[in-house]
Amino acid sequence: MMPVHQATSLRRAPVQRRSAERLTRILDACADLLDEVGYDELSTRAVAQRAGVPIGSVYRFFGNKRAMADALAQRNLERYTERVLERLQRTADEAAGEDADPSAGAGGGHWHIAVDAVLDEYLAMKRTAPGFSLVDFGNQIPLGTRHTEPNHRVARLLTQLLSGYLRREPDENLRRVFLIAVETADTLVQLAFRLDPEGDEKIIAETRELLRAYLSRVLD
Repeated sequence: MMPVHQATSLRRAPVQRRSAERLTRILDACADLLDEVGYDELSTRAVAQRAGVPIGSVYRFFGNKRAMADALAQRNLERYTERVLERLQRTADEAAGEDADPSAGAGGGHWHIAVDAVLDEYLAMKRTAPGFSLVDFGNQIPLGTRHTEPNHRVARLLTQLLSGYLRREPDENLRRVFLIAVETADTLVQLAFRLDPEGDEKIIAETRELLRAYLSRVLD
């Protein structure tokens, strides 16, 4: 397990390793219980019992279950960032091993690799990460409510991550393009998972093609 980084919803950030590990157990328990009982039935007491910590330890970090869900969403975003970066690094290492030109720009479909990484890692977390189907990056609680700020946060993150990979200036135009791409993909992925618990593959394939067609006018 990896310690969670400081989240804005924390009452107190962990300082010692033992405290960070306890916080990780609390968030792991929160994620598991979200899948098992849903958000409405989630309670801080149940989380404490599942995590094997005193209830006071939960309240040391969180004032209520919404704060826990917010912290879980923040951790999801951090783990998603790490997954995308690791995927891009593996791709770069493989390209270097094949004597590919490491200075190649976004042309020749190079940016498709980055876009696929962004979409594929989100889908992987959607399918496997505990609690992710309810919380993801913080835009589904109360249940069924999707707020705009998390998508703005994801778009800013992707602009920061991919501008260097694509050798593009992270200007307002690129930020706007990524925001539109994120909002569009979010809507279609939600549709895919409403139709199929594992994500309707045909809709996902159409989503990928739509993103490529839209982004090609800016990134090619």
